[in-house]
Amino acid sequence: MPMLDVDGTSLYYNVKGKGIPIIFIHPPVLTHVNFKYQIEELSQKFKVITFDIRGHGRSQYSRRPITYPLIVEDIRQLLDHLEINKAFICGYSTGGSIVLEFLLAYADRSLGGIVISGMPEVKDRHLKNKISLGIALAKAGAVSVLALSISRSNSNTLGLFIKMFKEARKGDARNIEQYYRYSLHYNCTKQLRNIDLPILLAYGKEDQTFRYYAKLLHEKLPCNELKFIDHVQHQVPTKTSIDLNDLIKKFVYIHNGMN
Repeated sequence: MPMLDVDGTSLYYNVKGKGIPIIFIHPPVLTHVNFKYQIEELSQKFKVITFDIRGHGRSQYSRRPITYPLIVEDIRQLLDHLEINKAFICGYSTGGSIVLEFLLAYADRSLGGIVISGMPEVKDRHLKNKISLGIALAKAGAVSVLALSISRSNSNTLGLFIKMFKEARKGDARNIEQYYRYSLHYNCTKQLRNIDLPILLAYGKEDQTFRYYAKLLHEKLPCNELKFIDHVQHQVPTKTSIDLNDLIKKFVYIHNGMN
């Protein structure tokens, strides 16, 4: 099992395939398993890199509180370890916010960004309440409850659910709470104009809550393309992986100067 020591904390990571590198970032509670279908398909053409954020899945508990800048630094160190100068940075849900933070901090290490069902801030009451519930459950130590609910909503087969749940329940409640809490208060909307790298914005057409964030990012980011995928809500990586993977392939080829 490949592990990287970062300042005394062991991070689990996995690399599959060769070619243009794409690194994937998961939201709270979930793990690298969230990108099972991207690993399987995209690794046939690209170098697909997944990892478990500190205190999640197979990665060790972090004594340092989980923040987006900390996760960004971990990604940078992982790229250094793998001797990768630049990569496409891809994140799902709150992982999409980390994509934006990485592009703001390390534009010179990025080929571009892919934001899946993501947001630059949490503004609507529904999402605030949902994240606040995650904070409360993590604070109460109910990781298995969170893992069960989130794995169920993000899986499209029994096999994927079992695998997701098995890995998600390994998470540390303290780090999960910190990840949720930082997500609730993060806001980079005023900095979006400073990101001049290409960004793919991918959203489920039925995800009414996130239409506001899709529109906001589309209006504020200087270089982006917004795509809505039919017949899916928020859980794009697992519920409509074929359409998402096709979008990612086209985006990466175009913006890496390839035909």
